[in-house]
Amino acid sequence: MTYELNQKVKELVPYEPELGKFTVRLDANESFLPLHQDIKKDMMALVKKVALNRYPDSKSTDCCQAFADYYGIDSSFVTAGNGSDELIDLILGGFFARGEKLLITEPDFSMYRFYAQKAELQVISYQKTADFRIEPQALIDLAKKENCRGLIFSNPCNPTSQGLKKGALRMILKALPDTLVILDEAYMDFWNQSILSEAAEYDNLIILRTCSKAMGGAAIRLGFAVCPLPLTAAIRALKSPYNVNGLTQAAGLALLKRQDILKDALADILAGRGFLAGALTKLEQEWQDTLLAFSLVPESKTNFLVLRFRDKSKHREVADYLKRKKILIRCFPDFLRITVGSPEENQAFLAALRKMAALKKYQRKANNAPKNE
Repeated sequence: MTYELNQKVKELVPYEPELGKFTVRLDANESFLPLHQDIKKDMMALVKKVALNRYPDSKSTDCCQAFADYYGIDSSFVTAGNGSDELIDLILGGFFARGEKLLITEPDFSMYRFYAQKAELQVISYQKTADFRIEPQALIDLAKKENCRGLIFSNPCNPTSQGLKKGALRMILKALPDTLVILDEAYMDFWNQSILSEAAEYDNLIILRTCSKAMGGAAIRLGFAVCPLPLTAAIRALKSPYNVNGLTQAAGLALLKRQDILKDALADILAGRGFLAGALTKLEQEWQDTLLAFSLVPESKTNFLVLRFRDKSKHREVADYLKRKKILIRCFPDFLRITVGSPEENQAFLAALRKMAALKKYQRKANNAPKNE
């Protein structure tokens, strides 16, 4: 007899980010801005004070307070996590029993399904409309029909860049009082439809936030859950005692204390989004009758843009071409996702895309030229 893994673990497939050397990386939705020198200076000063021989504050008290101050909420509703991924994992693994139904929307963040599988939940999928919209009543009806114990989705959505407004969110929460709604607001800093300030008003709501996107703190792995006291108490009981290390707590505190700098950085990212969207809109109009005809999903609410080529075979072809040019974007079966980069990165991406279009035009002319007998 030999030891065998259980079926649940056998079927898990690890998330594997793209490795390799690329001159431009527009694939992971990180901030293109390096941290401001003043924030780095503050971080170094706080990190030096960390007693490395001692366990960190198990409640991440100062970080949670700084997060609460940043968004104008009560810190008693806030729990820190080792990135919002840890919080998703422990919520799905702890708040639900094996075999219970979790409703997800598709397309959406792929790790929801991964953590649900790990928790041995039954996943029910709601398919979004062709233009990536969630129809609130249809979502509610499906949740009720399937008797779903939980619902999780990102708002605004990764990877579609679209989102639900506050009124629709309130409608869903009120219509599903016995369903736990986990609302992932990782990208909400780029939009204005957050219900973070209302989180404690719903006994079936957990809101997740992160320092990895607009704040430019992806490397420190710091996320937060915001919810009413009974749910907060449960999350704190589920998490490991020292889940956020002392260095991350120090770095996160320095980051969250500099709201002025972070707001300026956000404005720069939004300006970059506006430039890239404008340039792609122009190309969309120019290329509408070419082999690379595409549509730009309008009005992104995130720090990335979504392209859909008329010929679906072009998604992989374009991504592979850019990859050969050392430019990495994210390719999905039906669309491409492009993170907003620095001005130089955006220009390099656009130049490569134009070069590919010119090459396609030349090849088409060559193929259509009369052959010499």
